[in-house]
Amino acid sequence: MSAQTSAPTAEAWAEAFAEASNNDTEIQAHGKYFTCSYLLDATDRTYVVQVESGRVTHVTSNPGPLDVAYQFAIRASAGTWREFGQPVPAPMFHGIWAASFQRDMKLEGDILVLMQNLRCITRQVELLRVVGSPV
Repeated sequence: MSAQTSAPTAEAWAEAFAEASNNDTEIQAHGKYFTCSYLLDATDRTYVVQVESGRVTHVTSNPGPLDVAYQFAIRASAGTWREFGQPVPAPMFHGIWAASFQRDMKLEGDILVLMQNLRCITRQVELLRVVGSPV
């Protein structure tokens, strides 16, 4: 018999994600100008991550459509995000570009802001392997 595991609450995940990002030496080294807000949409849960000078200042869990502004969105099914949260993700779940070409991930909004902050965003997505899936 296997034990049932459940995802952490949205608030617990948001706190763990912010802490992992703010303590990550790579993001801190590259993130001097990493300032933006973006939406992680996992169908079951959504988060707006607000970053200033490489530090996550706030993560809003399940905001309403007009509650928090953001520049771009990374949208995927809950299943795709769960795969990203594996310690060793399966092929095509290792990065946002692979998942957007081969899976159901969509990149929307001001993609210029995403590209300007790509290394730090990529590292934050890699941190899902440590903190787990947002759903």
